[in-house]
This record gives sequence, C-alpha cells and structure tokens, in this order.
Amino acid sequence: MNKGIKAIIVEDEFHSRETLKGFLREYCPEVELLDEAGRVEEAVQKISSLQPELVFMDIELQTGTGFDVLQRVRHLDFHLIFTTAFEHYAIRAIKFSSVDYLLKPIDLEELQVAVKKAIGLKEQENRQSVLENLLVNWKNTSSEDQKIALSTSDGIEFIPVREILYCEANGSYTEFFLNGGRKLLVSKNLKEYENMLTNHQFMRIHNSFLINLSEVKKYVKSDGGYIVMSNDKAVSLSTSKREEFLRRMG
Repeated sequence: MNKGIKAIIVEDEFHSRETLKGFLREYCPEVELLDEAGRVEEAVQKISSLQPELVFMDIELQTGTGFDVLQRVRHLDFHLIFTTAFEHYAIRAIKFSSVDYLLKPIDLEELQVAVKKAIGLKEQENRQSVLENLLVNWKNTSSEDQKIALSTSDGIEFIPVREILYCEANGSYTEFFLNGGRKLLVSKNLKEYENMLTNHQFMRIHNSFLINLSEVKKYVKSDGGYIVMSNDKAVSLSTSKREEFLRRMG
C-alpha cells in the first residue's frame, strides 16, 4: 500500500521554495515532488495536467494570489497547505474551512504534522467540498453567508455560522447546538472555536459556553445570573463576563 503523496509547490520566492524543497527531501521523504510553479497561470496549468494529491501554495504570488489559482482550477481534488509570511487577512477563512496553513519561516515539526495529516486524508472524498467552501468563505466577508467546516466522527460537515445557537465544552471536544435541535460533537476544544467565532457575534460567556449573541432570548438576574437561548436552554454566565455581555447586547 502506497503511503506516499504526490505534491506540487506553488511559490514565487526562490529562497522560500528552495527551503521547502530541502525540508521535504530530508524530513518528509514520503512526499514525491512532481513540479513547482511561481506564477498563477503556470500553477493552474501544472495542477490541471499533473493532478497532484497535495499542493503547497503561497497565498501571495507576484501575479495574483493562491485564491486566483483555486478559482481557475477545474477539479479541486487535492489536499491544500497554504504558506504565508504573515498573519494574512485570509487566515480566518482558511481556519473556518479546515484548511492547513504554515507561517514562514516554516517550522519543521508543523510541516511534518501537516504532511502526515494530508497523507491520512488522501482518500477522503470531500477534498473538493473543503476547497469549494474555502472559496465561498473567502469571497463572503459577511458571517451570514460563511460556513464553518466541522470534523465529526462521520466526516466533515459545512455548517452556516448563523445556524449555530451555542457551543459547549466537553473535555477536549466541543458540542455544537444548531437550529432545529441538531447537535454535533467535534474533536477540537472550545478555545479554538472562540478564536474563530468571536468576530461573528459570538461570545465566550463562561468556561463551558460560547454563545451566538443573536440567539439570546433573555437574561435572568436571579440565581447568580444566567442566559436563556432561543431553544429555551439556560446557560451559565460567569460573573466576570456579565458586564461585557450586557454591553455587547446593548
């Protein structure tokens, strides 16, 4: 059984490209490097003709962006690892879509983890769905239209942010409570989703709860103070968060 993976590097900066190639040769021998590209047009042509299983893609290229490449490739059937020299404005869309990225200078251990993940997901049928969702999130700055990719035991579900009522910590997992009474258990901790969703009308009101402020039904002062959500679930409000919650609710 082939444990390797065929890859292309899309990177217009010579030093960064050579560094990544050296890391892959020495520390990730399971990666078979098919080719490299430095321009949008060249990247589209090589991805289309060589059909790699993995693409390392710089977000910013001299002739455009990695997103320009993705929009022009007909079949997005590959695992993507973005590379970027700074905390790019697109990182939130990337995290939302469960796509890997590496900050330059690339950390060797993070590279090895990302490659191992790519190999583990090589046969995954929804790679195209992941990248299509990434493009949707990149184009839509409004959280109303964005979808978050949630990895469950059954696969990846793409959930509109507006459908999330609240999230509850469950050890190292997070349970998502959605419109219509649906629940999803996801294998990441609540802190990860707090970082992703805080700018989307969500607030961490307690160690155990991250809530959608648009779904708050009422605030009850008695019993130390708690919040009732639109599904009539009562959630705890930390004393230290009360002032911020009331301010954000206006």
